[in-house]
Amino acid sequence: MAKQKVVVKLSLDDGKKRTKALKTAVTMNGVISVALDGDKLTVIGDGTDVVNLTTQLRKKLGYADLISVSSGDEKKEEKKETKNVQPLAYPYQYSYPYPLVYHEGAYDHHKYYSIF
Repeated sequence: MAKQKVVVKLSLDDGKKRTKALKTAVTMNGVISVALDGDKLTVIGDGTDVVNLTTQLRKKLGYADLISVSSGDEKKEEKKETKNVQPLAYPYQYSYPYPLVYHEGAYDHHKYYSIF
């Protein structure tokens, strides 16, 4: 049979419920590994009865919601080789100075310079 990955959402309030959830999942036939991540229980198994697992968790804990069932064989993505391309850096800053214009007008007591 093929491996399958089952994710079940549980209501885990305290350590006692976490222990019950792990014990219940481990005692099922075909279970290879069990992981508890927050309120989600991830079970990887070979021929595990998903409906029976969820039913047993509901009997022990009161709430169990089946989130996903997928194949346990995770395909690794092939990494494509990328070339490290250095950006072209210019050694000098090429800029042209703007002409400095003296404005005198509306505000006689404020004489200021602007670049426009």
